[in-house]
Amino acid sequence: MILERRGLPAAAMGIFAASTATGPASAADPIRCTVVLDAESGEALHRQGTCDERIYPMSTFKLPLAMMGYDAGILTDETTPRWDYQAKFGGPARVKKAFDPTGWERESIVWYSQEITRRLGEDRFGDYVKTFAYGNADVSGGPGKLDGLTESWLMSSLKISPDEQVDFLRRFLKRELPISDHAVAMTQAITPRFEAADGWVIHGKTGSGRMRDANGKPRSDRPIGWFVGWAEREGRELVFARLLVDAKPHDEPISFVVRDSLIEDLPGLVADR
Repeated sequence: MILERRGLPAAAMGIFAASTATGPASAADPIRCTVVLDAESGEALHRQGTCDERIYPMSTFKLPLAMMGYDAGILTDETTPRWDYQAKFGGPARVKKAFDPTGWERESIVWYSQEITRRLGEDRFGDYVKTFAYGNADVSGGPGKLDGLTESWLMSSLKISPDEQVDFLRRFLKRELPISDHAVAMTQAITPRFEAADGWVIHGKTGSGRMRDANGKPRSDRPIGWFVGWAEREGRELVFARLLVDAKPHDEPISFVVRDSLIEDLPGLVADR
């Protein structure tokens, strides 16, 4: 088990503290949500912001992809299969090497995700998404003739709200999804883990991208940052989702700010619950 703890960037301080909105935001406003549920009872321990608006899941979709891959037998354990990078995949220099399932989740490697879906095929991939009741379950593809099999979750047709993210994760932890126990255990094993205050251990996945404009082009002034997952302490489990769709450009993905702020905030959000 790998435990990580990243330093909280200064930009993360107070990023959600000022948000008290409960209704839909205007097109020019940031969209913020933090929602935390008790995994066993489903009780909302904290819910603040716009949590019912569907947004592209981006790399948070690597969690259901892991479930599919292990259930279908495409993935075996934490280190198998180890796939080699191919020039046709493209991408930055950091992805141009071999990866196994643990490295795929930790480093958030898009081409590894796409190899899983190619091996699943359109029918089986679509069936998993539908039986998972994952967001709008739309894997048809999107603007610019994006391939639904390999890109539907990347600023394309598939969308999910923070409320739906925590519902999905709660069903996963309660073993209510139509997948094997092995798929549950292996997905839990490769999900990145982080230490938080008060003895909490947080398991979660980031996601980053951009909203699209009316013409389908990504907007630099509407970056998306997600962090979703579950937390555990002394036998108690919580599920959480934190989302920020900002209203200004950022030089770096905002998902890391969202992640580190949630790790910092979560113990206090549930301290009296």
